[in-house]
Amino acid sequence: MGVLTLCQDLGNQHKGSCRCAGMQMGRFMQTCLLLLLHRQTNHGYELMQQLEEFGFASSEIDPGTIYRHLRKLEEEGQVRSRWETEQGGPAKRLYEITAEGEEILHAWAVTINFNRQRLEKFLEQYQSQFQEPMNRKGAP
Repeated sequence: MGVLTLCQDLGNQHKGSCRCAGMQMGRFMQTCLLLLLHRQTNHGYELMQQLEEFGFASSEIDPGTIYRHLRKLEEEGQVRSRWETEQGGPAKRLYEITAEGEEILHAWAVTINFNRQRLEKFLEQYQSQFQEPMNRKGAP
C-alpha cells in the first residue's frame, strides 16, 4: 500500500500529491536488493518477488523500476551481472553483489539503525500527543 493510499484509508484526502509522501524509498529498495543478492545470486524476477519480505506491496514492485535500480547499482559497481543461457529457455540476466556492494550494504545498515532510533523517538513523541490517528484503519 503506497503512502497516498494509506493516507486515503486514514481519511486524509489530499489534492494532488500527498504532502506526507516525502520519504524516498528508492535507495531503501536498492539496499534491500543488495541484501537479497548477498543472500543469493539471482535473476530480476526472483528479486521482485523477494522484495515483499521487506514490506513492499506487490503494487510497488514494478519490473521497470527494479531493473532500473539493478542497472544503477551495476553502474555504481555494487552489483555485476552476466547472461545465463544454460537453462534451455531464453537468456536471463543473473545478478550478484560485489565487494563494493557489500561495503555499501554494511554502511546502509549502520545508517538505517541510526535512523530507526530517530524514527522510534519521533513515534514515541507522536503517540504521546496523538493517540487516535495511529489507531485508525490498520495503521501501524
